[in-house]
Amino acid sequence: MKKYLMIIGILLAVFLGLDYLYYYDGDLFFSHEGEVTCSGRAAGEQLYIDKGTGYEVFDIRGVNLGLGKPGYFATEMAITKEEYLEWMKQIQEMGANVLRIYTIGPTAFYDAFYEYNLNNPEPLYLIHGVWVDDYLLNSSYSAMDEAFYQPFLEECKDTVDVIHGRYKMRGLGGIIGEKYDKDISRWVYGYIPGVEWEPTLVTYTDEIFEQLPQYKGEYFYTEEASNFEILLAGIGNEMVSYETQKYGTQRMIGFSNWVTTDPLEYQDAVEMKFKKSAAVDVEHIKTTEKLLSGQFASYHIYPYYPDYFSFYEDREENTYLQYLNAINAHHSMPVVVTEFGVPSSRGMAAYEDLGRNQGCMSEQQQGEALISMYEDIKAAGSAGGIVFIWQDEWFKRTWNTMAATELETTAYWSNYQTNEQYFGLLSFDPGEEESICYVDGDRSDWDASEVAAEQDGYRLSVKYDEKFLYFLVEKDGLDIQKDRLYLPIDTTPKSGAAKTDQMGGLEMEKPADFVIEINGTENSRVWVQEYYDMIRALYSNALEPQGFFAAEFPRKDSGQFNPILLLLQRDSYYESIGGGEAREISFAEYNPLNSNHYMLMESYETGKLLYGNANPKDSSFCSLADFCSGEGFVEIKLPWHLLNFADPSTMRIHDDYYEVYGVEYLRIDEMMVGVGDGSRKIEMAAVELEKLGKHPKYHERLKESYYILQDYWSSN
Repeated sequence: MKKYLMIIGILLAVFLGLDYLYYYDGDLFFSHEGEVTCSGRAAGEQLYIDKGTGYEVFDIRGVNLGLGKPGYFATEMAITKEEYLEWMKQIQEMGANVLRIYTIGPTAFYDAFYEYNLNNPEPLYLIHGVWVDDYLLNSSYSAMDEAFYQPFLEECKDTVDVIHGRYKMRGLGGIIGEKYDKDISRWVYGYIPGVEWEPTLVTYTDEIFEQLPQYKGEYFYTEEASNFEILLAGIGNEMVSYETQKYGTQRMIGFSNWVTTDPLEYQDAVEMKFKKSAAVDVEHIKTTEKLLSGQFASYHIYPYYPDYFSFYEDREENTYLQYLNAINAHHSMPVVVTEFGVPSSRGMAAYEDLGRNQGCMSEQQQGEALISMYEDIKAAGSAGGIVFIWQDEWFKRTWNTMAATELETTAYWSNYQTNEQYFGLLSFDPGEEESICYVDGDRSDWDASEVAAEQDGYRLSVKYDEKFLYFLVEKDGLDIQKDRLYLPIDTTPKSGAAKTDQMGGLEMEKPADFVIEINGTENSRVWVQEYYDMIRALYSNALEPQGFFAAEFPRKDSGQFNPILLLLQRDSYYESIGGGEAREISFAEYNPLNSNHYMLMESYETGKLLYGNANPKDSSFCSLADFCSGEGFVEIKLPWHLLNFADPSTMRIHDDYYEVYGVEYLRIDEMMVGVGDGSRKIEMAAVELEKLGKHPKYHERLKESYYILQDYWSSN
């Protein structure tokens, strides 16, 4: 028995040893000698690919692929192989030839990518990113610290092993782990090491420490490079060397960059406004003859922010193209715009004068904007572009909505006000096969059990899902072009008004926090009581000259109702001219040292309601439509965020801003609603609210933008 156990032990030890050497220390088994190959290369300002018949120009038409889906955060890597396979098929059918991923994904991705391409005469190609941990990126480290540099380098080497199918995720005891055993290297076109670099990290590395000597490696060397650029060159050299020596192959390197750390020079006033302190210039990173593949310049470039050229006196009408021309002129190597896009969200964070905005765009507008941006990218001489992103990402956050949201539960519901969640070409709509309601002028998806309130011939029905609260108002002869409608809503028990100062002194049976006003197709909106107005409570100092502290707190029962606003990443400039008056001035006139000059953040009325048909199956579909009417009825849908819900998965709303000094949460299990025309006091009735939970029901739908881009790429 002992002998048997000893043999088993020896065999197990040998197996574990070989397993370790194969997946963790393969240099002992795999050390290449002989010819080095590369299937893609950069020459001049063009990219080329060898598909077996010699090198030909490769025009990148790509799509970025994320890791999230409803109910899961990206770090959970929950996307299945079957989902990946279907998405790859749809992506290629759209006309794309490249996928880009940001980091090492689940084995399901690599298994699917291998299976999809194995017998595919026109395979999809992959550009693989190398992620840098957010903690390292935003910590006090410089890029010179071992704690920053070494994990980055190890991630580069791990990525090389992953694509060659010789990697095992380190698990218990360094032995048990997820195994990456599919060799997809033949379809991997290049690498993008790094992320959107934090300017403080770059500046700290470049300015605080003594200048490093210029780097001289076997594949990369530097000239007149900053410390950060030198460190990137070292990372690239080590990555290429590792793959060359171990696998006998090379791939192009495109060090990650974005507008915030671009190498262009700007006017002093522009640099001061945007606090432009850092620059990363890959022109300072050179390649030797031993690097057969070469390198390209990778940039994330969007038209709306930071739009440096919009503040130039000699600005062109299309500042996006103006910037692309400048960045291409700067580089002697191919430029690939590895992120560009616009979101089809209801909420907006920034705008461009040509209308390619960061949000508040329909799916049709999104598709048209993508084509317009791609044409600008190509007109500037870039070697291609990669759309951001394939699928909507419910877990994402945005600076102008994140203060209002419980960030630990964002994956469980869809916040239509958060633009970062809606860059995708693939939508995740609520409902397993279809949504519980489509605001389209057809009331067949409503039934009598959903009636919540009745008064003066009006009937109000309410229901909800992971994305919207839906309202149906019915009355014989109702015509929203002639008849005014008011729907008061009370959510928080801590404030609200029973009578409004607006809307003709509307009276309610109970204090209301919000009022939906239906006033024709062009002038309908949602109002919020000023005490429960989050923008007023948190951002008055950014929106009003007198600021928050110059005014008294509003009363809890104040009858003042405000339009609902959302902040924008854009400022307006003013000069005080006495008597409490001011005039708006241009950026060129603005002097931050002049005590009479000040700037305020811009905002827009996000509570304004858009009339249209919101059914994606209808030929007149408008994804942004908020309400639609039919004979004797009107349907309305509102995103949860608009009514100060921080987390409908647990039915938590905003607490009293003035008691808790910020945004805290309050759990509710009902809200009060009513309906009337304002001729008399509106009665209120309770609607029960059940938690949505952590397992959202959803179905996939290709957006209009997908088909618009498909038509364009297939015909060009």
